[in-house]
Amino acid sequence: MNQEDVDRIIAEAVADSKRKSHKKWHKSKSSSDGINTARTLLNWTFMIGFVAAVIIYFVWPEQRMLFFCVGFGAVVLKLVEFYLRFMF
Repeated sequence: MNQEDVDRIIAEAVADSKRKSHKKWHKSKSSSDGINTARTLLNWTFMIGFVAAVIIYFVWPEQRMLFFCVGFGAVVLKLVEFYLRFMF
């Protein structure tokens, strides 16, 4: 057995180990395509709500209740997305 054979065997073992590790930690994309779409939509909605809350805070400082409602609504959306990420 020469050095090239040993290197090839090691490379195959490393590739196989990476493939098994990837399957262990990452779910297939096709089985959770709907969840990923929902997560993306919730993330975008959260970002828009967060920007809206910041704008409300600086444009209408006397409207604290509106600021809190929009801000907490955005946080609730982020919590739902967080739940979907780790439960499915």
